Amino acid sequence: MLFLGGLFFALLCVFGSFVASGGALAPLAKSMPFELLTIVGAALGIFIMGNSKEALKQAPGFLKRTLSGARYDKAAYLELLVTLFRFTRLAQAKGNMALEEHIENPAESSIFALSPGVRDDIEVRNMICDYLRLVSLNMGDAYQLDEVMARELKKNLTEKLHMSECLQSIADALPALGIVAAVLGVIKTMASISKPPAILGAMIGGALVGTFLGVLLSYGVVAPLAGRMRDVIMQDGRYPDIIRIVLVAHLQGNPPQVSAEIGRKDIPHAFMPTFSELDSLLSESANPPTGTA
Repeated sequence: MLFLGGLFFALLCVFGSFVASGGALAPLAKSMPFELLTIVGAALGIFIMGNSKEALKQAPGFLKRTLSGARYDKAAYLELLVTLFRFTRLAQAKGNMALEEHIENPAESSIFALSPGVRDDIEVRNMICDYLRLVSLNMGDAYQLDEVMARELKKNLTEKLHMSECLQSIADALPALGIVAAVLGVIKTMASISKPPAILGAMIGGALVGTFLGVLLSYGVVAPLAGRMRDVIMQDGRYPDIIRIVLVAHLQGNPPQVSAEIGRKDIPHAFMPTFSELDSLLSESANPPTGTA
């Protein structure tokens, strides 16, 4: 909620300083609904024109994620590392074929059952199953697996960043849309040029509200929102990348605990557990559930 708090503070400073310096809010309040209708309506239309139905359906979800922050915290990263440790340990102990019962029916897997956060994250669970399936098919080339996974992760990240790029495009267009609204106000003013100066002054002031709102919405609302969305998406993108790092380390012949430690090193610093924290959890997981090893 830091975004909403920062937005409130910014608007408070903008309008508060205006009132404190002797400005009157009445002319702003009178013109603002019509100017907002012009600017926001045009921006919304442009947004709809520039996106597919699928992207528009995903927009509320991206907005919610942006306001709530990154999905994955320290506990989520630890849970993922322990899950991958269990799978690589099983493959090392019983061979790659032992993975099949878990990856073919993950909802009933005893290993996934121990990590409900990973199991219920469909995108992450499917990625684990897909690449463990390749491992079970004796794909032993670590560099090839690394390349394949890196391409998929890059593709997924590019698709998810599309929404933040669209918002940034809207932010870039908003000042111009504010000018459009202002020009329309000037046209209306020029059509009433015979009226007294006091009325004309109010009409010109109302027209300038369009320029003000366009700039404020661009640099004070939408651009920060686009930047925040990009940061959240990039940060969440680090989570599935841990899968690639651990599985590649496993195929390179590292013991399961070493592979998990290699994955730990790539966790964002804010969420990275210590060596002792991870080692303690892996030690507790050394005895796999019944029927898995």
